[in-house]
Amino acid sequence: MRIFFIILLSFNFLLAADYFETAPYVSTSSLGNDDFEKEFNDPKKENIIDPLSGYNIIMTNINDKFYEYLLKPTAQGYAYIVPENARNGIGNFFDNLFFPIRFVNNLLQFKIQNSIDELERFTINSTMGIAGFADVAYSTFNIKSHQEDFGQTLGFYGVGSGFHVVLPLFGSSNLRDIAGLLADAWIDPLNYIAARDINILKNSEQSLYLTGFYTINKTSLHIEEYDNFKKDAIELYPYLRSFYESRRTKLISE
Repeated sequence: MRIFFIILLSFNFLLAADYFETAPYVSTSSLGNDDFEKEFNDPKKENIIDPLSGYNIIMTNINDKFYEYLLKPTAQGYAYIVPENARNGIGNFFDNLFFPIRFVNNLLQFKIQNSIDELERFTINSTMGIAGFADVAYSTFNIKSHQEDFGQTLGFYGVGSGFHVVLPLFGSSNLRDIAGLLADAWIDPLNYIAARDINILKNSEQSLYLTGFYTINKTSLHIEEYDNFKKDAIELYPYLRSFYESRRTKLISE
């Protein structure tokens, strides 16, 4: 059981909602097959360093099968039992809980107004929003969330992406973003870290269970998005690689 939730924890980043909601959608409709293959299979044109391409292709296929045969059916069963309004409320609760990651990274990038917005959102949603289950900050005061992570912070300071890596069950990443994941993990409220003075949870087992629940709930709200996204892919790995790297570049430049 513990291994199962470790897997769900890892896979969370592949299906994070902003992966599909905030990124420019890439479509094949404007490209012929030959043009599309050339566009998405030429690392030099994309300026992507990919010395692990053989491994990355294999791992992409493994991650895809994991989603299709384990995570997706689990999320669908969960969605059948739990009403959508309740799942949205749970999603809002976790989004509110992740405030420290967004606040710190906006601050580190000198996005002061964004940091203020995040602080206001956390204060309003934690009180008026009943521990964050309702996003009152947005629905009533139109205060939007500003998604930032430490990978973006490193990019803001000029750190290059390094070579592309597909992590087991995490999905697409690169050396810079792997370092970012480790840094964000330190301030992630769902992580239990023995060396950290303040932990919301009492042990790593609680952390795994709660993160597994979070992953299933979030996936249940976006079940069709990954399927819709990949249906245009002629080859899944170069498609995901191009999408990920171009999206991260865009987010860092904003």
